[in-house]
Amino acid sequence: MGDKFEKVKTFYFSLWPSLNEDNWSTFEKRLIVKKYEKGNYILRPGEVCNCISFINHGLVRSYYLVDGREITTNFFVEDSVFSNYQSFLSRTPSLLYTDVLEDTEVIDVDYDSLQYAYENIPDSERVGRLVAEQLYILLSARNASLLMESPEQRYIKVLQEKPDLIRRVPQYMVASYLGITPEALSRIRSRISKRNAELLTDTASR
Repeated sequence: MGDKFEKVKTFYFSLWPSLNEDNWSTFEKRLIVKKYEKGNYILRPGEVCNCISFINHGLVRSYYLVDGREITTNFFVEDSVFSNYQSFLSRTPSLLYTDVLEDTEVIDVDYDSLQYAYENIPDSERVGRLVAEQLYILLSARNASLLMESPEQRYIKVLQEKPDLIRRVPQYMVASYLGITPEALSRIRSRISKRNAELLTDTASR
């Protein structure tokens, strides 16, 4: 299987303390490597999400299309897991798009393989639960941020938690993710730059 599974193995071993090499070998044989070129889609509305995906390298986005306008819900970078989990669990069509913003390689476990693991690999249901919890926490944090934080606070959080995302993603997508217009984002960036410049000037004058 080679090095393609090195990072995903580390990820699953961190969640699955009782996992051993024999059980990993059984699980690894069910994993699928997929490569996507920038601009391609992983999932479109009307399609059923059939995989939980780990990103080896690359950048993925999920968004809704409402009245011709893209509303970005999240970005996913290296060493993270993504899925349209509602569609995956319920086996119902997705309402979201998932597209690829950079050439990307993912490691997929599909629905049938996950069910196989639950039935045949000890404690695999535990890791399934933990992955589900991660996806739920991500969604809950996103919803709380939109309800309780200002756009500027949300932007600062992105700078702190995913600093390289800003240079990798077009600004209109960042604005959409923050729930604002590109013009509003430009004003926020200008205010932050001005404050930082004033802070540097104040520090230098002491």
